[in-house]
Amino acid sequence: MSRFNWPGLMRLGLRGLGLTPAEFWALTPAELMLMLGEATGTTAPLTRARLMELAAAYPDAGNRGGQDA
Repeated sequence: MSRFNWPGLMRLGLRGLGLTPAEFWALTPAELMLMLGEATGTTAPLTRARLMELAAAYPDAGNRGGQDA
């Protein structure tokens, strides 16, 4: 059985994913690895910072402040 790098996983979960300690410890290792994009070999989920970056780069042209243009 492989050993887990708990300090590294905690940093990724708490800082990287923004989980609370209770949320982190409630996850199974498989759930945590899936959230980090490790279980399936895919990339990590979209973060809020990346979403904001994409929204700034590609603004909605027809929707300003919840009202259609």
